[in-house]
Amino acid sequence: MTVATAPSVGEIAAELEISGAWLVDPAAGREGPADLVVREGLIEAVTWLSGGDADGIDANGVIVAPGFTDLHAHFREPGFEDAETVATGLAAAAHGGFTTVCAMPNTNPPVDEPGVLRRIEAAAGASGSPVRVLVYGAVSAQRAGERLASLGELADAGAVGFSDDGAPVHSTPLFRSALAYAGMLGVPLVDHPEDPSLTDGAEANEGLVASVLGLRGWPAAAEEAAVARDLAILAEVVRDVPTARLHLTHISTRASLALIRRAKADRLPVTCDITPHHLALTDEWLAGSRDWSWQATGNPWQAGSIVAAPYETALRVNPPLRAVDDAIACLEALADGTADAIATDHAPHTAVDKDVEFGLAANGISGIETALGLILEAVDAGRLTLLRAIGALTIGPARVLGHTQRHAFAEGNPADLIVFDRSDRWRVEASALASKGKNSPLIGCELPGRVLLTVAGGRMAYGVDEG
Repeated sequence: MTVATAPSVGEIAAELEISGAWLVDPAAGREGPADLVVREGLIEAVTWLSGGDADGIDANGVIVAPGFTDLHAHFREPGFEDAETVATGLAAAAHGGFTTVCAMPNTNPPVDEPGVLRRIEAAAGASGSPVRVLVYGAVSAQRAGERLASLGELADAGAVGFSDDGAPVHSTPLFRSALAYAGMLGVPLVDHPEDPSLTDGAEANEGLVASVLGLRGWPAAAEEAAVARDLAILAEVVRDVPTARLHLTHISTRASLALIRRAKADRLPVTCDITPHHLALTDEWLAGSRDWSWQATGNPWQAGSIVAAPYETALRVNPPLRAVDDAIACLEALADGTADAIATDHAPHTAVDKDVEFGLAANGISGIETALGLILEAVDAGRLTLLRAIGALTIGPARVLGHTQRHAFAEGNPADLIVFDRSDRWRVEASALASKGKNSPLIGCELPGRVLLTVAGGRMAYGVDEG
């Protein structure tokens, strides 16, 4: 495989030739050996190879795929720029292969009126990055859950959906109104399903690991009860507002996925995403195991898989890392299409917020740069096909947003793609991360899939020479 390119980050990809690579095209449902040519930022030619031209090219080497879309990321600006800025978040996204990112509205001030949304868009423009930022508006004013935010004005300003992520909308009347209003505006309502009355003071998934470590249990029922309520409300709302759409984010339990699977069978307009860490990691990592979910036994002490110190605060997330059975259910749901997308829930934090006692640490993993590696680990283990994994990072998120699909590699389209070497493992170190947030439990781990090139909208977003 050869790549010929010269432009720097932000410049038009004037001449880009990728030959002898494995091209993955989820929109066409196809993958295989191919050559690709980009001129002046546009796809000029895609040639699928066969016969002798395809000799020696397989899915274990250099991969070309559409640029990824992240449905759920926290770029912290405005208000928390010490943890992340839009500029550093976009650099991290490009390093991870993402060309479109949906930014959550839990900033300070929150995105509950158009002026804050425009500030985020202005920061993206000033960054010089070609990675696109799409912004969610808040459901409620100040994300306080008491009255609706200015949903119509936010939609007019470009909000791609509404969410109070991190502060679930537990008022049923408010949730119902928001779901109906968002449906009339043609965008999804994105809910963080959690019953706060069941999670007050909780620290880790309720189960063996939490009990042995002396951490307060976080019951799966807290998520499952909220999912059941949301689906029941959705069933009522769509009778009056057929355009209503519900998206449930960072689903993490088998029972929650069973509810969603049943709702989809009943043709309710519901979608969901799963994070890379809920696919690949389990609560056993809190005890010091470093087994992937498909390797874990359910008892890390009995299995002798403890290799690290317990209570690593980078592992404190919301929802918490679950038991092995739940993680395997997440993989199964992604494989069978119950889960529509993979979303990173990229949540960078400062050392001040993480270098504390486990139960006091802020929730979140800085994960947009390591997402691909975790997913490829699952592919290598035979838990996902490469085509399905790439689809969950590309056409799946686009469909959740209601975006009309354009064939990613159609001639004449702006180039929006990632090139990565599946055979090249890279070591995750704080210095290797473009994000300001170094709160990753994968520091020191080696992951497959080193990103070589990211092109967003025909412009260079990341290249190995720059990073």
